[in-house]
Amino acid sequence: QQLSTIMHRDSVPKPLVQCSVSNGNAGPHDHRSDARLRLDPRVLVFVETSYSHLGAKISELMVHTRIKYKAEVSGKSLPVLTNLDKGKYGVIVFENFNKYTQMDKWNRELLDKYCREYNVGIVGFVPPSEETLVGAQLHGFPLFIHNNLKLKNAALNAASPILRLTRAGETVWGPLPGGDWTVFSSNDSTYEPLSWATHIGEDLSMSEELKKPLSTVIQDHGLFDGIQRILFGSGLEFWLHNLLFLDSLSYLSHGQLSLSLDRYLLVDIDDIFVGERGLRLRTDDVAALLATQKRIQQVMPGFRFNLGFSGKYFHHGLPEENLGDDMLLENAGSFMWFSHMWNHQQPHLYDNVTLLEMEMVLNKQFADEHGIPVDSGYSIAPHHSGVYPVHEILYESWKKVWNVRVTSTEEYPHLRPARLRKGFVHRNIMVLPRQTCGLFTHTIMIEKYPGGRNKLDESIQGGELFQTIVYNPINIFMTHMPNYGNDRLALYTFESVFKFVQCWTNLRLLTAPPLQLGERYFQLFSDEVSPVWGNPCDDARHQKIWSHNKTCDQLPRFLVIGPQKTGTTALYTFLSMHPDISSNFPSPDTFEEIQFFNGKNYFRGLDWYMSFFPVPKNGSGRYLFEKSATYFDGDVVPRRVHALLPHAKLITILISPAKRAYSWYQHTRAHGNQLALNYTFHQVITASDTSPKPLRELRNRCLNPGKYSQHLDRWLLYYPPQNLHIIDGEQLKLNPVDTMNDLQQYLKIQPPFNYTTHLRYDPKKGFYCQVVNGNHTKCLGRSKGRQYPPMEDRSYKLLQRYYLSHNTALVKLLKRLGYHNIPQWLKDDLSTQ
Repeated sequence: QQLSTIMHRDSVPKPLVQCSVSNGNAGPHDHRSDARLRLDPRVLVFVETSYSHLGAKISELMVHTRIKYKAEVSGKSLPVLTNLDKGKYGVIVFENFNKYTQMDKWNRELLDKYCREYNVGIVGFVPPSEETLVGAQLHGFPLFIHNNLKLKNAALNAASPILRLTRAGETVWGPLPGGDWTVFSSNDSTYEPLSWATHIGEDLSMSEELKKPLSTVIQDHGLFDGIQRILFGSGLEFWLHNLLFLDSLSYLSHGQLSLSLDRYLLVDIDDIFVGERGLRLRTDDVAALLATQKRIQQVMPGFRFNLGFSGKYFHHGLPEENLGDDMLLENAGSFMWFSHMWNHQQPHLYDNVTLLEMEMVLNKQFADEHGIPVDSGYSIAPHHSGVYPVHEILYESWKKVWNVRVTSTEEYPHLRPARLRKGFVHRNIMVLPRQTCGLFTHTIMIEKYPGGRNKLDESIQGGELFQTIVYNPINIFMTHMPNYGNDRLALYTFESVFKFVQCWTNLRLLTAPPLQLGERYFQLFSDEVSPVWGNPCDDARHQKIWSHNKTCDQLPRFLVIGPQKTGTTALYTFLSMHPDISSNFPSPDTFEEIQFFNGKNYFRGLDWYMSFFPVPKNGSGRYLFEKSATYFDGDVVPRRVHALLPHAKLITILISPAKRAYSWYQHTRAHGNQLALNYTFHQVITASDTSPKPLRELRNRCLNPGKYSQHLDRWLLYYPPQNLHIIDGEQLKLNPVDTMNDLQQYLKIQPPFNYTTHLRYDPKKGFYCQVVNGNHTKCLGRSKGRQYPPMEDRSYKLLQRYYLSHNTALVKLLKRLGYHNIPQWLKDDLSTQ
């Protein structure tokens, strides 16, 4: 084994990336314009189909770089391009430029007029053709193309004003991906090449023109027709085109879509003392780690590797590896450090906060005894356990023992695709997205690397790792201790990729301690502060790192979402009578409603929410539900509900929005709302936008929930129509038995509950009540069914007019959803007589 190790050490790969860093470049161009732009910083992408390959890659790139965009299938009509006197899009992109050149005359003139008037540029990808074209003219332009070519050796035009992120001066040696490239040629001064390549092949019959460097990306300065364009002779399979595409968006949007050139990087080395004997760090590995760190500091001043330790495994190696442990501690001040668990145990396996804290205290004592700095405010849980899905006692213990203020994970919202990873803040601890660099705990020798060295080099030289750094302004990379011994693949990988970034981009590589990275991240992405809780039950990986005392059966299967004052409490009562349906436990603050998804309770986390539901036993309470009437019109509620309960059924009750508004007003008066007591209903609903703010807010809370179609459309963005069941509130009041039977049938509850013998009309109350003890009725409390003075006719007429467009839209929505019987109250509200 020792002989084998020596052989591996002799073949440790060395970084091969070399480039002419000081090549006289002018540096990145600043595309910002002094002109007063009337444009939104958004891209309009015309795709061929909803599933086209290049269109998907363009969309993925937009998502990764957080550039706002709208994808539109190329068709007969154009989307609306302006809003008042402002352009809605700063750049137009055509996945297939032929869709632009062959656009019908009316739409083409309209689009070109928009581009000229708002100074909007076009990016086009010229697709390969089935027939090989030689010197064919591009329809309508003094530009000629050759296609279906194989090319090699790409280089950039260093004088191009488009280059900002991308740095010229190098050559991509070797064949370029694909054999169907298009190249451009023109004698018109409006065109300037952005990149060149060389034709592969020495065919004697080849034209002289094809023997020269060929333009693969070309800029149209707009001298021909007043519109600037950038045309690509291939898609985004070639990594350099991704950079040029981003620079094209920046240039054509006059800097509005420019990405920052700052890239912050942190490299975590997890499990620094954890590893099998024979595969751990020796003194020469630690020396190589320190030497590489020094070389990286020349590219990235202040860079230090961030070492995560589990003290229990210190000195658990071979004698020469234990010397490596000692050498790490002798140089402790040269690194940053963070705590794992003392025994590398997964935090979610602990249900007892005291035991979890004891584990952390042991690691802290180890750090104090060995001179490891422990003030970083950063920690990582082994296997990402407890961070997401959240294990609440991990957050409590972290804060108490280590004063942790920032952590990171690959798991939020899901492991893959990595481009969708985001940050969030929980319990005042910042959680940052963590990236992998193509190295794993089990890959420690170059010949064992999945796909071989070529696969790793491909990731470094323009591939996934390189693009991760380019697209993410803040990168926290996860690596492991074995990546720094053995073949030292991590040292090879990072030194190589940092040099490659230097060669091909104008990015500034920066570093900072984790706490500063967290603060920087949420300055950049303040909209990510609030988490969106996903469902661990939908992800096998998340189930593995979820506390074992949680169960997927403890989440509701359907929700009664409101709106308020439509009969939701009566429906809640009727549902709770059913032996196979269980509601949530009551809340001391909001009674039968949890009100989780629409307020501050959401930030208490998933454990808090689930604590309101019983754990079903022996098949009882199989149908869990909750009712919160304020969910219906909450802006963020549908997204949050769908993230946690993607398969839930939604129950809503609708009554006349005019009567609902009046009932809500009277309800607030009955509960002592001083503002409602001071103003009549008519004064509230006629309050103007210049009225005092509290009165405007009261008016909005009174009227907005009644815009039913608007709110239902928001829910239907996330849920299919078959997940929504609409109850006519008047029928629930007049004929609850049939209504409940329909609902049971919709929920597929078997056997059905016989409501006929359990509901009886109470003439004193004026509605149906529960039958108890054989012949008695138990009705809702005094506040329910309260008799109010009738609404003034002028108020009803005003509300009829106010809700006319909303009710008309509701009729259309109901028909679209397959509801053939339009409620009588809706017909009445639409009647203007």
